[in-house]
Amino acid sequence: MAVITCIEDLRILAQRRVPRMFYDYADSGSWTESTYRANNTDFAAIKFRQRVAVNMENRTLATTMVGQPTALPVALAPTGLTGMQHADGEILAAKAAEKFGVPFTLSTMSICSIEDVAANTNTPFWFQVYFLKDREFMGKLIQRAKAARCSALVLTLDLQILGQRHKDMKNGLSAPPKLTVPNMLNMATKPAWCLGMLQTRRRGFGNIVGHANEVSDMSSLSSWTAEQFDPALSWDHIKWVRDRWDGKLILKGIMDVEDARMAAQCGADALIVSNHGGRQLDGAESSIAALPGIVEAVGDQIEVHMDGGIRSGQDVIKAVALGARGVYIGRAFLYGLGAMGEAGVAKCLEIIRRELDVTMALCGLTDIKKVDKSILLPGTYPRPLSQR
Repeated sequence: MAVITCIEDLRILAQRRVPRMFYDYADSGSWTESTYRANNTDFAAIKFRQRVAVNMENRTLATTMVGQPTALPVALAPTGLTGMQHADGEILAAKAAEKFGVPFTLSTMSICSIEDVAANTNTPFWFQVYFLKDREFMGKLIQRAKAARCSALVLTLDLQILGQRHKDMKNGLSAPPKLTVPNMLNMATKPAWCLGMLQTRRRGFGNIVGHANEVSDMSSLSSWTAEQFDPALSWDHIKWVRDRWDGKLILKGIMDVEDARMAAQCGADALIVSNHGGRQLDGAESSIAALPGIVEAVGDQIEVHMDGGIRSGQDVIKAVALGARGVYIGRAFLYGLGAMGEAGVAKCLEIIRRELDVTMALCGLTDIKKVDKSILLPGTYPRPLSQR
């Protein structure tokens, strides 16, 4: 096996090993994918100030996210269909995160259920929900998250209407996935993936099938899913969730200063600056470009996190320098999972930790909690709209 030195190496390996329809599901954006690309390229424009003759001993990357200790300012993002990148994917990713000391966030649209992940881990994980029309089912989901000792609830706000993702349409990616002839022929070229899926019983949407009304099997899932995302979602609905969840509440999908102010006023503990990985509104600005304005507006009122485009430890420290308490990695850990299972997720986290540690030291700092925009070269990083 080739030596793996960066996240891109894991991506290439995952592309070889994961069936095209599932690889493309993870590694794509909506419409022209301009926002998906901007999430990555806007990080590259930000430059560091290199410092020398500074004592670099006793470095620490430890911090907290919503009051919970984490080995570095990174959490695993909620990603749908994770168990289709690798058999039992959510369980394997959660175990890798637990061993590494960072939060894992389970998606409602996961293959392994809340109970599956809880039974295979010891550390409380986070759970992500959408605001659904079926309030009874949503209430039960929240209760199941409580029963599983989930320590934070992540409410996704930017999926009331699904963005058009051309690769998914061409591949027949739906719920459940369509086993077309091209898809089956492609799967036949991925024998290790097929063997893994044959050896697991977890191939459906474990949080939904058998739990939602009228969804007793995968064949009835598609029509249910199509009807559930609630376009009537408003800020008034956040209270409905808050009343049923007394733990940490994180709001995901904030890209506008006005929305950030609303988030800060509704009783949430943190918000995530996120454009859904470029999978919703194509043409929106990148998450890292939106971050400084939101930090300026509400950073003293609510904890600010971000996701979108994180592919290295250098991306992590740039986001922290611009005010993020922590970041979420989605595609980066999925590449590792698809490439090498649990070991691949661990490898992804190791790569990011090493890059973050070395970069922080060469910028003249030894404590991640002291990182701010002073490590960045002026004129190379995005500024709030008020300063443009």
